[in-house]
Amino acid sequence: MKTDMDTAWRTILAAAGRGDPAPGAPDIDVVLNDRSDIEPAAAEMIECLLPLATAREGFVIGQIGQSLDGRICTESGDSHYVNGDAALTHLHRLRALVDCVLVGVGTVVADHPQLTVRRVSGPHPVRVVLDPRGRAPADVSPLASEADPPPTLHLVGASCMERLPAPAAHVRRLPLPEVESGVAPRDVIAALASVGCRRVLVEGGANTLSRFVADGMLDRLHVLVAPLLIGSGRPGLSLPPIQRLCDAARPKMRRYTLDGDTLFDVVLTRRS
Repeated sequence: MKTDMDTAWRTILAAAGRGDPAPGAPDIDVVLNDRSDIEPAAAEMIECLLPLATAREGFVIGQIGQSLDGRICTESGDSHYVNGDAALTHLHRLRALVDCVLVGVGTVVADHPQLTVRRVSGPHPVRVVLDPRGRAPADVSPLASEADPPPTLHLVGASCMERLPAPAAHVRRLPLPEVESGVAPRDVIAALASVGCRRVLVEGGANTLSRFVADGMLDRLHVLVAPLLIGSGRPGLSLPPIQRLCDAARPKMRRYTLDGDTLFDVVLTRRS
């Protein structure tokens, strides 16, 4: 019997130290060279996700879902859902493979995200809210009190610490040094590493992810492109302008099909 998606996924989780291997799991060292005993979709998943599962500590990946014309939502802010079910399942797999998942305050205010693993087996990551000015409402997810919540970090500018009320019991607030533009992605990664979060998923929103890309603080970027044209609305990545196309970044990447969506697995060069 060929290795199926469930067995392959449990193998990836085990490689990341986030779960136990499945009985009869394939030998990771040979599976990418010999796909005869593994289902094609399972082999592609291993090819895509195993490098993340076995990456060094201090690994940072970003992900963004968008339309063909590079929009993440309509002008009214409607974004449920740009991408399809397979892309959402992929996002939950990314969450299960990392120590923490980070979103900016804009995403918290707009979407009240749970940031948990619900579509696949695997542990919940620590949830992180990046909130330089301390404006996230305390009564919305993931900062609000809830039943049996995963640990949550609230990262705020140091000058905000004293004026903010005490957080919910599951929330730990950490101060960050402030710069003119808010807080530096490098300082965010350092703060997370200091509390044991060394594999990081930067999930959104677009402004937060764009800062991490522009500052060279990602090792990998997953761009999930849906087969639709929104026509207007909020754009995805927004990076510093260039004058000539020859100056555009042309990173190494692989493409995968997730039902109707296309995943671009982009390898970036992290600044030291």
